[in-house]
Amino acid sequence: MEQFEPDRLSAAQAAAIRRSLTGGRGALTRRSLLRASGVGALTVGGLYSLTACGIPPAKREQAAAASDDHSDQEKEINFSNWTEYMDTGEDEKSRPTLEEFTRRTGIKVTYTEDINDNVEFFGKIRPQLAAGQDTGRDLIVVTDWLAARIIRLGWAQKLDPSQLPHAYANLIPQFRTPDWDPGRSYSYPWTGIDTVIAYNTKATGGKKVDSVTQMLDDPTLKGRVGFLTEMRDSVGMTLLDQGKDPAKFTTADFDGAIGRLQKGVDTRQIRRFTGNDYTADLDKGDLAACLAWAGDVIQLQAGNPDIQYAIPAAGYITSSDNLLVPVNARHKANAEKLVDYYYEPAVAARLAAFISYVCPVDGVKEELAKIDPELADNPLIVPDKAMAAKARAFRSLSSEEETAYEEKFAKLIGA
Repeated sequence: MEQFEPDRLSAAQAAAIRRSLTGGRGALTRRSLLRASGVGALTVGGLYSLTACGIPPAKREQAAAASDDHSDQEKEINFSNWTEYMDTGEDEKSRPTLEEFTRRTGIKVTYTEDINDNVEFFGKIRPQLAAGQDTGRDLIVVTDWLAARIIRLGWAQKLDPSQLPHAYANLIPQFRTPDWDPGRSYSYPWTGIDTVIAYNTKATGGKKVDSVTQMLDDPTLKGRVGFLTEMRDSVGMTLLDQGKDPAKFTTADFDGAIGRLQKGVDTRQIRRFTGNDYTADLDKGDLAACLAWAGDVIQLQAGNPDIQYAIPAAGYITSSDNLLVPVNARHKANAEKLVDYYYEPAVAARLAAFISYVCPVDGVKEELAKIDPELADNPLIVPDKAMAAKARAFRSLSSEEETAYEEKFAKLIGA
């Protein structure tokens, strides 16, 4: 019988997630500059209660066995998502693409914006998943590291490819083969989240900043450079700059990246490590250049023409928020129809035009151009071939690796 590791967090992992919730990717709001985060802080003890509550993980063989599906009898779906992550009408209440799905299929969608952060949401559904109970949700959206954990624990249903013709055909190559779900057997991306270099041309004197090496070595940027408190982003971008593959790096490679960043701290080239609060400093010019999330850059550019971005020649880190069907969900087939619907290019374009995140759907550019040609030409929403070729994912970590790496990173950033 396959053995499963206890799904527990070390103190270093818990501290890293707490940083993420209060200022990093965990608190990265959908259309983040348009609303407040609304994420509550959790104590380390609280995080332990979510992940070390003594509930054994499901056996892997349970994951392959779909629960009794009531889709034929019950034309409904319960869909949980992040706030501001779905298109709305001018009345800010209607949801045009969801309503069109219901008109087309007769399936009613109960759409709930009840995900404020990954850890908090996992705490809500974990006891039911572990007990083999229906969570009351047929479809959820979680970030890749949590999707990996749910799949590993056997708490996601394997998807039926025959029900997903558009998704199977139209998923762009950049997101097809994550190491935590090769071939996308259990998940499909809702959106992508890219880490790029952003800079303020007024603060740089018109100079372009397009590499981590430049950020760390250019004397004209000294004291005005920002990196992220998210380990995977800051270390991953540094690994790429050093010619290492974030999908295959060794501990020695990781230590080399930490050392490179430590030099930037020691020489005070790096002003600080930030969560998504870098946006205000970059907008004002207190930060001349920093690592940034693409969705934030799009929103900043709308109000400040001095904000530019660069994709390093060495590549950039990408991750995703992902659609999953929880084990024992009542309406798996209905949920698969909804997933497939959002992989139709015309539908995907309507969603992308509203949320302004990386769209994972091939063929969306032509449809998006009918709505907004400027958005269609923005590679931060529709990656072109050159940009997509530079995308790199940070590999999955064992619990031991994550503990060791987060401890080293915490020491670097003074957390």
